[in-house]
Amino acid sequence: MPHQLNRTFLAIDYGSRRIGLAKSDPMGIIASALKTLEVKSIADALKQLSTVLDEYKPDALVFGYPLLASGDVSDKCREIDRFIERVGRMYNGPIHKVDERHSSIEAAKILHAHGKKTGTDKRRVDRLAAVVILQRFLEENPGN
Repeated sequence: MPHQLNRTFLAIDYGSRRIGLAKSDPMGIIASALKTLEVKSIADALKQLSTVLDEYKPDALVFGYPLLASGDVSDKCREIDRFIERVGRMYNGPIHKVDERHSSIEAAKILHAHGKKTGTDKRRVDRLAAVVILQRFLEENPGN
């Protein structure tokens, strides 16, 4: 049986209360919504993320990185960098950062275009924002 190359990517739209997740197909071409983690603390976020990493065994992680309009690093980017540092202690694969400016706005527009209201279901927006982030990464890095 020929060896199948697994190129699954896991995207993470990090937030202090919710973390949106998306994953790619095994070919690393199409991003799909996975789930939204409801987290109470950094430790809780790391524990839940560890479970997801064990379950899906992604080839690489892709973090949304909310740069300022000027392209400079935001305070949220610094917070994400600290989180990535901790994730890197439990995950040995490559970790990428993707400019996520406007991903939540884009996610909300997609939901509205499909006749869905975002309303109180921010989890759906977070998941879809992770899809937008991952699809952006896959398109900007063909062949990854």
